[in-house]
Amino acid sequence: MPDRIRQLVRDVPDFPKPGIMFKDITPVLRDPAGLALAIELMANPFRNVRVDAVIGPESRGFIFGTAIAQSLNAGFVPVRKPGKLPWRKRSVRYALEYGHDELQMHEDAITHGMRVLLADDLLATGGTLRAAADLVQACGGHVVGASVLIELEGLGGRAALRDLAVSSVLRY
Repeated sequence: MPDRIRQLVRDVPDFPKPGIMFKDITPVLRDPAGLALAIELMANPFRNVRVDAVIGPESRGFIFGTAIAQSLNAGFVPVRKPGKLPWRKRSVRYALEYGHDELQMHEDAITHGMRVLLADDLLATGGTLRAAADLVQACGGHVVGASVLIELEGLGGRAALRDLAVSSVLRY
């Protein structure tokens, strides 16, 4: 079944810079059957695990996270870049290849003991999902795992999430 989704992922050479082969998921999103299959395959590994909320980092994590949350009968919590959330928030800074970035979540979005699944389109270096996991843990939540559509194995993201159950539909 993942082959159906693999056929929909478009390779875009030299984006966003020369030497990068970008995996474009927009054809998956455009295809109703492909999108439904992607959500099903991302949710299935966690169907027998209690999930109270799904966290999706801005922006493609919103797409997959909300659909997975609905599929698992869980709530959805957006994790955003600074300046986007209107209520009191928690923040975490994390390292990028060159510099730092920051993610924020409303401070009351995750409460003590909540069981949370992380969801995103891509696992590369693991920095974004690690930061999201750290936010959940700082609020007293428990991360039950991470589900991604695509994992770029050569970039070491799984190692950054070694304490989590990680599921990926496609691996490159």
